[in-house]
Amino acid sequence: MYRIGGSGPAAARWDGALARRPAWSRCVPGRLACLGALAAAALLGGCATYHALPLARRADLAAGLAGLRTELPPLRPGAPPRRINIDRPLQIDDIGLLAVLNDPALRTEPGTLAEAEAGLEQASILPNPSASLTYEALLGGAGGVSPTWSASLTQDVGSILTYHTRVNAARYALGQVNADLLWREWQVAQQARLLALDLYWGRASLRASAREARLLDAEARAAQAAAASRSFDLTALAPILAAKAAADQNLASRTLAQLRAWQALDALLGLEPTVRFPIAPPALPPLPSSLHTLIAHLPERRPDLVALRLGYRSADENVRTAIIGQFPAMVLGGQWDQDNTNTRAAGPIASFGVPIFDRNQGQIAAARATRLVLHAQYQARLDAAVGAVRGLLVQARQLRRELRQASRSAAAAERLARSARGAYARGDIDERALTNYLTASLERRLEVNRLERTLAAARVAITLELGLGLPQVRIVPAAQK
Repeated sequence: MYRIGGSGPAAARWDGALARRPAWSRCVPGRLACLGALAAAALLGGCATYHALPLARRADLAAGLAGLRTELPPLRPGAPPRRINIDRPLQIDDIGLLAVLNDPALRTEPGTLAEAEAGLEQASILPNPSASLTYEALLGGAGGVSPTWSASLTQDVGSILTYHTRVNAARYALGQVNADLLWREWQVAQQARLLALDLYWGRASLRASAREARLLDAEARAAQAAAASRSFDLTALAPILAAKAAADQNLASRTLAQLRAWQALDALLGLEPTVRFPIAPPALPPLPSSLHTLIAHLPERRPDLVALRLGYRSADENVRTAIIGQFPAMVLGGQWDQDNTNTRAAGPIASFGVPIFDRNQGQIAAARATRLVLHAQYQARLDAAVGAVRGLLVQARQLRRELRQASRSAAAAERLARSARGAYARGDIDERALTNYLTASLERRLEVNRLERTLAAARVAITLELGLGLPQVRIVPAAQK
């Protein structure tokens, strides 16, 4: 630093040199302050700025299938995009994909993934060095005539030692979030497919229930008319009215269930709750034959298991970070100073904690406990997945046997109903007997529909549990906000 003032030849030479320099550079603190201002301006030039993101003021529900997103990502880079054909009755798999593309609840996925990416970016950044600068002007008293100043620059070494493990933990955490989001998409697709199955088989059951209600209603009206003309015993009217009331209640219950299923599916697709569209007969996947091979590769195929594995690896890296953190925290750097006698000095700075009480025991124990929990969760989820697959396969086999038996019973009941119509036309049986045969046939058909729906749901559930038949990458549009 330049010495200002004094007398003698040396002072004159200094004063002359200072007179020839710009005014702003005639003292080091002023020059450092100016350089600091320039550096601050440069740093502020790269800072983030605020942009408003207004909330919506109205619902974003489509009035029909034409208003939905239908474009799927290409199967491979460079391939043309694919589109779901909405101009024909939709298969249940297409409905599942439409739900993933349009479900309002999945619109948070880009933000959730961005949060995880921000965590990785933050973990990849080392903390800034710490700089300090002091300046004291001499105001009076004995001593030299120079001002006092000092400067130092230090860096936390501990953050460098844990850099690798922290970045690895954040990278695994990002992968875990991505796999969790894919599993969430699978869950939405599964829910939409099951609702489509309910609606398809529910429509057939609703038609059979409506037909049964009409038969009993006609019989009840005829019986009431006969009772009014005293040609029918009133004691025989009560069972007819009770059967009619049960049929009406069954029809009302099925109608309400169908309405709720449609509204739930519309909500998943982002549609108005009154939108209806045709559903194609379900093309059910065959039951897998190579069960042992599929189960052996389940951890690599199911997103929830992949997510738990990545979460475990992230926790394992956190254990490494905590173990490294038990060593004393250390700060290294350098210091430069000058006192008021113009004596200048420089040297290194080293400060570290003395690990007498805190040796990071709590962080190590917490990280190990978290890793232990994730280890157990992964094993439990894997056991549940394998058990669910095997249980569903047993259910499917049992349902197939029951369906075959129910189909034979329904066919026999339909043959009896046809025979009853002929007997009624010949006058061999009365209307009550004919109605009993017809309603019995309809009840058998309803049972067949119920078993077909349950078997279809079991097969679809098996594909989910085995990680088959669904996209292996996320398909939610990245542009959603």
